[in-house]
Amino acid sequence: MYATMNGNASTQKSPEAPLTNGFSVPLTNGTSTKNGVSAVNGRHEDAGDLLKKVLEIVLREKIVTGIDQSQKVIEFKQPEELKKMFDLRVGQDGCSPDEAHALLEQVARYSVRTTHPHFYNQLYAGIDEVALTGAWLTEALNTNQYTFEVAPVFMLVEHEVIRQLVELYGFEDGDGIFAPGGSMSNMYAMVLARYKKCPNVKRTGVFSLKPLIVFTSDQGHYSVSKSASWLGIGMDHVVPVATDAEGRMLPEALRKAVQKAREQGGDPYFVNATAGSTVFGAYDPLDQLADVCAEEGLWLHVDGCWGGAVVLSKKHKHLVSGIHRVDSVAWNPHKMLGAALQCSAFVTRHKGLLHQCNSARASYLFQQDKYYDVTYDTGDKSVQCGRKVDAFKLWLSFKVHGMDELERRVDSAFAASRHLCEQVKAREGFRLLQEPQCTNVCFWFLPPSLRNQEETPEWWVRLSKVAPQLKERMVHEGTMMIGYQPVASKGLVNFVRMVTTCTPTPTAAHMDYVLDEIERLGADL
Repeated sequence: MYATMNGNASTQKSPEAPLTNGFSVPLTNGTSTKNGVSAVNGRHEDAGDLLKKVLEIVLREKIVTGIDQSQKVIEFKQPEELKKMFDLRVGQDGCSPDEAHALLEQVARYSVRTTHPHFYNQLYAGIDEVALTGAWLTEALNTNQYTFEVAPVFMLVEHEVIRQLVELYGFEDGDGIFAPGGSMSNMYAMVLARYKKCPNVKRTGVFSLKPLIVFTSDQGHYSVSKSASWLGIGMDHVVPVATDAEGRMLPEALRKAVQKAREQGGDPYFVNATAGSTVFGAYDPLDQLADVCAEEGLWLHVDGCWGGAVVLSKKHKHLVSGIHRVDSVAWNPHKMLGAALQCSAFVTRHKGLLHQCNSARASYLFQQDKYYDVTYDTGDKSVQCGRKVDAFKLWLSFKVHGMDELERRVDSAFAASRHLCEQVKAREGFRLLQEPQCTNVCFWFLPPSLRNQEETPEWWVRLSKVAPQLKERMVHEGTMMIGYQPVASKGLVNFVRMVTTCTPTPTAAHMDYVLDEIERLGADL
């Protein structure tokens, strides 16, 4: 007798006979009953029902297939309220199927709907059905991306995706790896650049070296400083380089910063440029920075985690002109492109350097006398051992949608941001900070109480409180989620930072709604 995963009994004695959900578990001496449900080796008879329940919720709530904008982005509760609503304790006995189903419903209800058309809070949004399909399949197969032996198809996929990215960035040759997020991809660049400059550091460490100096835009991502801390370089040896009014790194400021670092006894080695900065969406001038780095002998890395998707667009690719000259690039397809979190690629034009830098030659995993071509084993060039199959999620989007469709989506995200920009300039009570470069549109909303007044220091203090109040109201009502922040280095008080991504496809009507809703929520501030 066999018990199928949906709880039905089968009289088929052959374990190879077709069974519900494709699973059959013999009821051996390990059978037990918990909360009235038969369990075998710790697995409920109807464990497949949990999978069905998740699919039911996703389809019923249209979490991926198109949430209606009349629904809430979030059903917000304060932390203490939420803790009272969820029984988070874990007991010795498992919960019943009904309790598990109710829990899944609660999780879905009180989570942020990132695929909602008015979720603009971070530099990512929802995913489409193809992206989710790829993610679910990789999770179900639950394999590791380190050898062809355990991930044969996925290993071929990663090789192909890296080849495509090397081609997209215009490198003559190159290599790459998928990492758990853009911060790790940026760290890969810093480690690789250090190894190229000082190969002995892999064995002897940094103790005999002069202080290595890192340069990054003063609008660059904080992961560069964190990486310097982790790598023993030190956060004090990360030099912020001045930017222009639009947030782009100034090449001459970089040149002077390098010279000053050398005069002070430091050893400059790495420059982090940005393609789509977090706040302004700024694109650093890569061609000019490449000139400086070539003259000074520095590794030039591009943090394109946010704005790197423009390589897919003929219309907007000019924003990363000169990217073929850099040493490495980080790009997060889970941001603008809408691949399933996490999906972060690191690509370099230096073929073989990843393996030389990171290889530890673990004999139990990377044997060289295996029964297949071991050049397909890529795990030893990663800093990780266990590594998720992230390349497949991007490849499936490439394969199913095609590159023309992805280009159209990138162009749509840019078009929506340009429409929003024009509406901000046209409407009373809105003030644009600067023309957008990426899809970031930064602006202030001036409620009627602050219009037509002298802009004194006190007035600016009052304005700085508007964006946080708008955010609180939109979250409590659940109509939108949009970010805000100040930029103290440029003397800017809190402003709205609105971003558009590819999924779901933003429209002019969506952008108009955003401004209408801000006016409604802020009318009495």
